[in-house]
Amino acid sequence: MPNRIKILHLIKSLGRGGAEKLIPETALVHDQTRFEFHCLYFYHQRNNIVDELEAAGIQVHLIPSGNLGLFFQVNKVRSFAKQLGIDIIHAHLPWAGIMARSVGNKLKIPIVYTEHNTWERYNTISYWGNRMTFKKQDIAIAVSNEVALSMQLNSMIDPYQRGGRMKIKVIQNGVNTDVFRRLPSLRLSAVAGGGQKADEAISSVHSTIDKLNITLDERSEAISSLDSSLRLSATADKCLKSDAGSPNFKFQILNLQIPPNAHVIGIVAVFRDQKRLWIWIDLALKILQKSPETHFVLVGDGEWRSRLERQIEESGKSAHFHLVGVQKQVIPYLSIMDIYLSTSEFEGLPIAMLEAMSCEVPVVATRAGGIGEVIQHGVQGFLSEIDEYGELVDYCVQLINDQDLHQSMSLAARERVVSQFSMKRMVEELEGVYESVIAK
Repeated sequence: MPNRIKILHLIKSLGRGGAEKLIPETALVHDQTRFEFHCLYFYHQRNNIVDELEAAGIQVHLIPSGNLGLFFQVNKVRSFAKQLGIDIIHAHLPWAGIMARSVGNKLKIPIVYTEHNTWERYNTISYWGNRMTFKKQDIAIAVSNEVALSMQLNSMIDPYQRGGRMKIKVIQNGVNTDVFRRLPSLRLSAVAGGGQKADEAISSVHSTIDKLNITLDERSEAISSLDSSLRLSATADKCLKSDAGSPNFKFQILNLQIPPNAHVIGIVAVFRDQKRLWIWIDLALKILQKSPETHFVLVGDGEWRSRLERQIEESGKSAHFHLVGVQKQVIPYLSIMDIYLSTSEFEGLPIAMLEAMSCEVPVVATRAGGIGEVIQHGVQGFLSEIDEYGELVDYCVQLINDQDLHQSMSLAARERVVSQFSMKRMVEELEGVYESVIAK
């Protein structure tokens, strides 16, 4: 593929955060006959998405380094970019942004930087390093209007820099709505030892599977995997196409033991401070007092996990909580959720929330960051002010008790993402940015 524009995504690490996940997800939608993608990262961790980047056609490279060591890698990155003939460096988050501006300034490579959070939330070193170098890039992309405002307010009093070339453009995050669709979910009770109830549950599952448009071999594989003590999600993954172009159906067992009629409230997140998941657990316990059959699913991992597990254990309600860890495929988990609950203190524009909405899950959340730009209170879900998170309990209970309201919000959630926050729209805007900086 001659004359493709070579884009180098620069990022500190490739964990499973929203910023990292956007790199392969956008690449899958980009026109790769026009763009060639590389990704360079520095900090290698166990739960990473390298395989997902490679599957998306991105060439992945590693220069091992910690935070402070990044300052000593500028020459290596500069040589790397020159050797590959990189046309544009697209950096994500402050540390990579600082690095990219240093590299691009000497090589005269256009620099695109995506800011995923408001500046007030960064630590002192990240904040000032980002601020002091910020005007040495071509375009700064903000994932929400609030992030854009934060960048403007924090850089407006900086002295004029000769040759400064910074522009701010808002490109709100998007989600691939063809991929993120709600899947048929078949809930099996935990029935010890089988018996008539287990037989009836399995018979019901067989009947539903028989109605799916899949091959005999796929149907046989799904049925043989059943177990009466599990909750089954029959995953009709229409996003993955075989060479023949037919849907590639997958069946995934979720070992959650959730009763078939229980309502499920969930979240997909990295377990870090900004998510305030200890508040999430506290609200869940209050919801249980009003709706005792509810179950709660947390997808993800992080530094807060052990403290959350201890909080749940001390509550005596462990049977209602399911911490399933990091999952490469989140669609089956989103498909069993009835409500997506978020208690964040701050956000950019959370990808996982958009994915949940695309899977017809209404949102109950604090009005953090770009969340308030997506959710219309009372339409796709309910919002509270960041410090008024206690209100979220009654909102969840209202959705549990009012099925008509839940149904209307579920459909409105997906419609909102399809019409305003699609990955196709996001990628078109990104390609416009790439072409504009190359034209200079």
